[in-house]
Amino acid sequence: MIDKPHEYTDQELDEAIEESFPASDPPANTVETGVMPRELPSISETDVFDNRARSRFELVIDGQTAFLDYTRGPLGLTLVHTEVPEHLRGRGFGTTLVKGAVEIGRAEGLRIIAECAFAKAILRKHRGV
Repeated sequence: MIDKPHEYTDQELDEAIEESFPASDPPANTVETGVMPRELPSISETDVFDNRARSRFELVIDGQTAFLDYTRGPLGLTLVHTEVPEHLRGRGFGTTLVKGAVEIGRAEGLRIIAECAFAKAILRKHRGV
């Protein structure tokens, strides 16, 4: 015996619509939820600071410090290692740090030597830096 499909009444359909509306939750970063994405301050190469006591260039973003370790020697300024806090990665702060370090080094008449793989990649990508 084949079962007949259930015929829904208007009342049953109205209740089903109310239970499933809206079809999906609003995104978390909307006015409806009150949660807005945090805007980070605008950062440029001029914000890079040469912390000579620690032999590194620093960039402070929202209270966190990204840095580029270096050594100064007779051959010039060697860029050793770049580190950006994990939650700030992928936003261009590492690139800004490398560009700022190069700008500072060149202003001092130093030859730039990149040992850091990230710094090398940035210098190759942005030849005019």
